[in-house]
This record gives sequence, C-alpha cells and structure tokens, in this order.
Amino acid sequence: MTDLAVGLGLMLAIEGIAYALFPNLMRRMIARVLAEPSDRVRQFGLLSAIIGVAMVSWVRW
Repeated sequence: MTDLAVGLGLMLAIEGIAYALFPNLMRRMIARVLAEPSDRVRQFGLLSAIIGVAMVSWVRW
C-alpha cells in the first residue's frame, strides 16, 4: 500500500510540474485528447496501464 501511495504521489508531482511549467501546452494536449474518439482514448489508457505495471514489475523483480 505504501508503494501505491508513493506512485500516486510521484504521478501528481510530475503532472503538476508539467502544468506549472507548460500550461498552454497542457491545454492544447487536453483539447487534442477531447477531440479523439473514446475508443482510442480507452486503448491508450489501457496501454499506458499495462506499460506502467510492466515497469513496476520489472523494477521490483
């Protein structure tokens, strides 16, 4: 459970830094995501989750 909290904290920190340093870029990226079909966004989210779990498994191995 501690690892999950650390992972979520890192995610928030990295995303917060991106929004703080590049607010206009982040707005454009959000607009592009909103323009994509839901299926494509879902596929990208699933792929990202799989890659994230694989990375954690690889590091923990």
